Amino acid sequence: MPAKYRAVIFDLDGTLLDTLDDLADWMNAVLALMGYPGHPRDSFRYFVGDGARKFAERVLPEDARTPEIIAECVALMAKEYDRRLSEKTRPYDGIPGLLDSLTNMGIKKAILSNKPSMPTLFVVKKLLSRWEFDRVYGADPPGIPVKPDPAGALRIADELEIPPDEILYLGDTNTDMRTAVSAGMFPVGAAWGFRTRAELESAGAKAIAESPPDVLRILTAG
Repeated sequence: MPAKYRAVIFDLDGTLLDTLDDLADWMNAVLALMGYPGHPRDSFRYFVGDGARKFAERVLPEDARTPEIIAECVALMAKEYDRRLSEKTRPYDGIPGLLDSLTNMGIKKAILSNKPSMPTLFVVKKLLSRWEFDRVYGADPPGIPVKPDPAGALRIADELEIPPDEILYLGDTNTDMRTAVSAGMFPVGAAWGFRTRAELESAGAKAIAESPPDVLRILTAG
């Protein structure tokens, strides 16, 4: 059956890659350097998703969330991240098969992350090099503000020369669903990721994929 959509835009952390352990280790190391307490692993499911500055703000104690301390935390994050980029990170089960199938179907593939471009490109090259992505963008190139601003998604649509309504957008947070809705794309929630099905649906998901193979069924649904 032919696909309803000509391209898929993926979120990265929590969608293609299970980065939770590395994110927790990385940020807890930064907090220790700053003299602040760390957090349990699962807390990071709700800290991430809205860019580096918001991540830093959320993990810091409330009385330490000044502009100066947040800026210091972001700077330390950049230094520490290179050491902990992909020690434990791996593609989710089913993602390699999904990417193989999309490639065989001729569906274009792109990645739009809220993490900075350099670590985004590095981890994609290291862990997803088997597949060709038509675009891979982090949050910091000119004209690409952090999601849920739809500018990055719309830039990808424009560069691929595919109308937004012919693109499926797959992500695991309310930020991703809001991005897809604002961009006029088909929002699909990745229920295997960091957040809950209820969050995804309340943020505008029109379909929920319980596992990566479900994305193929959504792509070809009549």
